[in-house]
Amino acid sequence: MAILITGGAGYLGSHTAVRLLEKENDVIVMDNFTRSSAEQINRITAAAGRAPEVEDGDVKTKEDLERVFQKYNVEAVIHFAGLKAAGESVEKPLLYYRENLQMTLCLLEIMEDYQVKKLIFSSSAAVYGNCESMPVSESTPKNPINPYGHSKAMIEQMLEDIAQADPAWQITALRYFNPVGAHPSIAVGENPAGTPANLMPILLEAAAGERDAVDVYGTDYDTKDGTGIRDYIHVMDLADGHIAAAASQKHGFHVYNLGTGRGTTVLELINMVERVSGKHIAWEAKARRPGDPAENWADASRAERELGWKASCTLEEMCLHAWKWKEEMHKNTQKGE
Repeated sequence: MAILITGGAGYLGSHTAVRLLEKENDVIVMDNFTRSSAEQINRITAAAGRAPEVEDGDVKTKEDLERVFQKYNVEAVIHFAGLKAAGESVEKPLLYYRENLQMTLCLLEIMEDYQVKKLIFSSSAAVYGNCESMPVSESTPKNPINPYGHSKAMIEQMLEDIAQADPAWQITALRYFNPVGAHPSIAVGENPAGTPANLMPILLEAAAGERDAVDVYGTDYDTKDGTGIRDYIHVMDLADGHIAAAASQKHGFHVYNLGTGRGTTVLELINMVERVSGKHIAWEAKARRPGDPAENWADASRAERELGWKASCTLEEMCLHAWKWKEEMHKNTQKGE
């Protein structure tokens, strides 16, 4: 199967590309490399043992998409391309609505033109917002609290409408919780541009001596240690979720949570990173951030029942692979590479 991965040089896209290549699929990575590095292609090749096809292009530009669909016999699309920083989306809502919606609209129109009707969409648990009860299932009402989450929910609605209008479509939306980790070979990992916004890269910076302390927002929640609870999932488990979705032959629009079904507190994550790295991580208690829920973790049983997928990696594996990747990047930085 020839699979087009939009945003394929990003964190999630690159790991999914590796897994698809490992399983002998033909893979086309499309990326404009504005928030990712072209070096990631070499890393994908090193991890998978074979190279993907690569197209430098913008998914919201029809001419770029047309070139790709004319050149390759695309059978399915995994759509990662888009902006994903919730905080930035609050500051720049127009940017997020324009980029995320326009990319998807252009992609869907070209797919329609070329009669490619299998799509796996990179959605997010951000569509749920702050939920009153746990775990979060796919039937939990959508109530996003920032433009990023709203953009994902709006795209999901578009996809559902398209699938209802034309039963030939096979569309899967995967709602991720908190992806972390790196490929076990340590050839590919997370390499955020600029100042990281997610907790794991921040903890890794602290463990590597690149920052003095970590801010912990909220230590008075009604949880086992007072800090917030999140569902962390290994990026390779998440990649396997895309493999399972691509293999599904179900028509229509289908939604699945990708998470472990286990909650981890901020302090538990800090302690685990300390354990695998052998480094002390200093942290400072800060006031709760507006909108942050006390806990957020997934009911991922639908994916297990219908796709045969279940997360298998432990928290220790997630942190260990992430730390080994960070060590490698830290060494390269010190060498000036």
